[in-house]
Amino acid sequence: MPAEQEAFDALEAAAGHRFRNRDLLRRALTHRSRVHDEPNDADNEQLEFLGDAILGFLTSEALVARYPDWPEGRLSKLKAHLVSASHLHEVAQALSIGSHLILGRGEEMSGGRSKKALLANALEALIAALYLDAGLVATRAFVVRQIVGEAPSHDSIADPETDHKSALQEMAQALKLPQPRYHIVEESGPEHAKTFIVEVSVGRDWTSRAEGMSKKDAGQRAAQQVLQQLSDWGR
Repeated sequence: MPAEQEAFDALEAAAGHRFRNRDLLRRALTHRSRVHDEPNDADNEQLEFLGDAILGFLTSEALVARYPDWPEGRLSKLKAHLVSASHLHEVAQALSIGSHLILGRGEEMSGGRSKKALLANALEALIAALYLDAGLVATRAFVVRQIVGEAPSHDSIADPETDHKSALQEMAQALKLPQPRYHIVEESGPEHAKTFIVEVSVGRDWTSRAEGMSKKDAGQRAAQQVLQQLSDWGR
């Protein structure tokens, strides 16, 4: 399959590694939907499982070496960002992994090449394939170069995120107000990149809406706004 081989050449060049065993690379790029159409193909789910563990270890190792004076909470927050689906999706896009995926017909027609979770999973599978093909040293170099990237400034990483929803609940109790109530006002966007608008109200007087990439994020943002309202009222 010359076209497939040319595609593999392009991905190997972007990743900075030429596979000795290209069957590993092909498997890393094969989504489970393909197996329904081609039962002889093996999907990438086991490689994804292994890659997730390798990525977590190598990212932790890199951050401890890079920031020896940072507390555990700050390291954890940065690691959580680096291994998140959103960040892995960005890296996968930079490597053009989507254009190299091997998909079933249904997934192809539903826009699988641009789905965030699918691309992030494929990147984790690629990490496992690289490890099995070339070992830890090569995999470490890839993770540091492509995923950890350049060191941010010390001040650019905030302290672990405040739980605004819990803080709002506590403030409502302290002020003898009704407990906060949340509901989803709107969902929009394609399935793989939805946005949500969540409204929170404390009684009839305190309410706010906020948008986020998840229900949790939108709820936290809305709670933060009501917290500010109550703080201003208290002053």
